[in-house]
Amino acid sequence: MALKKKPVTGMKDILPAEMQMRDYVTGLIKETYKSFGFSPIETPCVEHIENLCSKQGGDNEKLIFKIMKRGEKLNLEQAKEEADLTDSGLRYDLTVPLSRFYANNANDLPTPFKALQIGSVWRADRPQRGRFRQFVQCDIDILGEASCLAEIELILATTTLLGKLNFKDFKVRINERRILKAMAAYSGFTEDQYDQVFIILDKMDKIGWDGVKAELLEAGYPEKNVETYVSMFGEMENAEDSLVYLEEKLSGVLEDGVIDNLRMIRESVEATAAAQFRLVFDPTLVRGMSYYTGTIFEIEMAEFGSSVAGGGRYDKMIGKFTGKDTPACGFSIGFERIVTILMEQGFQIPGAAVKKAFLVEKNMPAEKLCGVLKEAKAERETGAQVLVALMNKNKKFQKEQLAKEGYTEFKEYFNR
Repeated sequence: MALKKKPVTGMKDILPAEMQMRDYVTGLIKETYKSFGFSPIETPCVEHIENLCSKQGGDNEKLIFKIMKRGEKLNLEQAKEEADLTDSGLRYDLTVPLSRFYANNANDLPTPFKALQIGSVWRADRPQRGRFRQFVQCDIDILGEASCLAEIELILATTTLLGKLNFKDFKVRINERRILKAMAAYSGFTEDQYDQVFIILDKMDKIGWDGVKAELLEAGYPEKNVETYVSMFGEMENAEDSLVYLEEKLSGVLEDGVIDNLRMIRESVEATAAAQFRLVFDPTLVRGMSYYTGTIFEIEMAEFGSSVAGGGRYDKMIGKFTGKDTPACGFSIGFERIVTILMEQGFQIPGAAVKKAFLVEKNMPAEKLCGVLKEAKAERETGAQVLVALMNKNKKFQKEQLAKEGYTEFKEYFNR
C-alpha cells in the first residue's frame, strides 16, 4: 500500500516562499517585543491533562489532542474511563502553559515579568481560511502588574509591530468583563446565568439585536430582564460618552475604578501610539475564554474580515497552581492570519538579501568547480545569498522554479 503524501487534515506543508515570510515576521516580532522589555521563554508542547481540562480554556478544552499513557501505565483491558487512558495532551494555547511555567519558576523571575512566547499549538478544530489544527501562536504577557500599565504596554507593543508590517487603519476593540457582569447584574440576571447571556451577546454581529433578544427569551429569561439588558446597549449608542453613561447607570453595581482604568488606557494609548489605528470601546466584546477577569481586547482588520489578535486580563489563573492570585494580562496575535494576509498582498520583505544562483554544468573539473565555490564564498561575504547547483537539462524551467523562491540573478558555468 502506497504511503499518503498529503499532510493530515488541518495541517500543512510550508513551502520556501512562505517560510521566508514566516521567518521575517518572527524576527520582527522578537525585535519589536524585546524593545518593550519582553523576554523570550519556551514551554513544552505537551501539558498535563489536568491543566488542560481545568475549565479555563472555554470551548478549546473540547478540541484537545489527547495523548495516551505509555508503557506499563497503559492498561487497555482494565481501563473503564478516559482518565485511565490519557495523562497528557498537546497544548491548545500558550496561556495555560505560561501560568504553569510562572508558578514553577516565579522565584527566579523579576516582578513584573514580561514574557514573550512563540510556538505551535494544536486544536482538533474544523480547518478554514487562516485556521489550522496545528498553528503558531505569538503571545506577550505581563505577570505581576496589577495596574493598567500592563494593558497599555501590551496594546502599544502589538500595534507597533503591526505598524512595522505596514498595517494601517485597523481597529482595537476594548471592553471589560466586570462591565459585562455589572450590566447583566443590573438587568436582573443571576451570576450563574452570565456565561450563557454572554455567549448569546457574542453573536450580536451575526444575528443583530433582534436575534440576541429572541435567543435570550428562547433561553427562558424573563422579558423584563431581557428588555432592560438590550435597551442599555441602545442607550449607550446614543450617549455622548459611553463610559460616562455606564459610570452613571451602573453606579453602585460596577466596581470602583473600572471606568477610570479604561479612560487611562484610552488616553495613554492614543497619546503615544506609533501606528495608525482606532481604539474603540465596544461593550459587546465578550471573548470566549472563561479565564478573563478584567480588560479584554481584540484587533480587527478589514483585510481579514475578523479578529487577528486578542487578549485580556486573567488574574485568577496562576492562583489555580499556587493558591495565591497573581495579576496577569496578555495579548496574542494571530500569526497564521497575519502571514496569510501578507502573502495574499504580495508583501515584499524589506532589506532582504540579494539571492543569486550559480548553475554549474555537470562533470566540471575540480579546479574549475573550486573557482566557482570561491566566487560564491566572496559573494556571501558581501551579504548575498548564493545557491550553487548543478545545471538541469531544462535550464529555463529550473530558473523559473528558482525565481519563485526569490532568486533574481543567475550565472552559468560551463566546462569549456
